[in-house]
Amino acid sequence: MNLFFLYIAIFLAKVIENALGTLRLIVVANGKKILGATLNGIIAILWVATTGIVVKDIQKDPFKIIIFALGSALGSYIGSLIEQKMALGNNMLITITKKECAKKVMEEIRKMGYGVTSIDGEGKEEGKKILLIMVSRKKRKEVVLKIKEMDCMAIIIAENAFTIQSKTYPN
Repeated sequence: MNLFFLYIAIFLAKVIENALGTLRLIVVANGKKILGATLNGIIAILWVATTGIVVKDIQKDPFKIIIFALGSALGSYIGSLIEQKMALGNNMLITITKKECAKKVMEEIRKMGYGVTSIDGEGKEEGKKILLIMVSRKKRKEVVLKIKEMDCMAIIIAENAFTIQSKTYPN
């Protein structure tokens, strides 16, 4: 095999392997065990094949190690970009807003189809409302922009979240 194509094959295999590895961690963290196991099988095949190529005659061609490492680095980066686009899971938006803005914020967020729980809080100089809003990560930016539109000084914290137990209560 032409040396140039060998380097390209090593590089691409490592990019794909590490991108899949990054995704695997995220899908498993989001409870998708079968998909995670499937990805891990593919990763194992790629790793064995690529590593075998790299270690063969490594003394004669140590440049393969550099190509291997560069592919790994780029693969991790690409995997995180793909995951960001997929935006799996949910976020709990913890929003601290002025009391006078809270009612409007809650109304608008509820119009968007999200539940909002409010808690009274006390700031340094005035009363605050703490709003808890569960949103899918794909919709987080949209909800944050809506909140900021109504209260540009709101403090918004996003945490990864998943529901442990859900019960529907009568209205």
